[in-house]
Amino acid sequence: MKAKINNTVLELIQGDITDQTTDAIVNAANTALQMGGGVAGAIRRRGGPEIQEECNRIGGTYVGGAVITTGGKLAAEHVIHAVGPKQGDEHADAKLKDATLTSLLLADKNGLKSIAFPAISTGIFGFPKDRCATIMLSTTIAYLEGPTKLEKVVFCLYDNETLEIFEHTLQSMTQKRLNSDRS
Repeated sequence: MKAKINNTVLELIQGDITDQTTDAIVNAANTALQMGGGVAGAIRRRGGPEIQEECNRIGGTYVGGAVITTGGKLAAEHVIHAVGPKQGDEHADAKLKDATLTSLLLADKNGLKSIAFPAISTGIFGFPKDRCATIMLSTTIAYLEGPTKLEKVVFCLYDNETLEIFEHTLQSMTQKRLNSDRS
């Protein structure tokens, strides 16, 4: 599914984020930037040890923050490591919004044209997929309505269930935008 927000294409796909050819892919990171399992583990295995080595030099970041590293052997030139909240964290929704926004800002600051996100925090961190879709998509749409050099934002979702949740959420949001544009 695709939507056009100003000059940027917003696309939802099912797949493996490590296969994406965007300028950057987003890693659902932890505060220590240790790439163990889940999305981070897949990125480490495909991208090689230089990604973890650069994360070690950076040292870490806060929940809601993001840092950028090389993409190693990945097709993507960069990895943006965004730390989302765990289900039950205080101000979890705001922290997921911050992780999404910080990733978009880092992409623009580094002159990137395209970025691919996973559904941050919905794996081992247990964040509900429907809330994740609402927060990440609304944050991204609001960002793309402002000045940006991003040409493409992809949400690369691992399974069909998550893809369907994001598609339903995006359809609802774009319909509301169309209705408000007509009034």
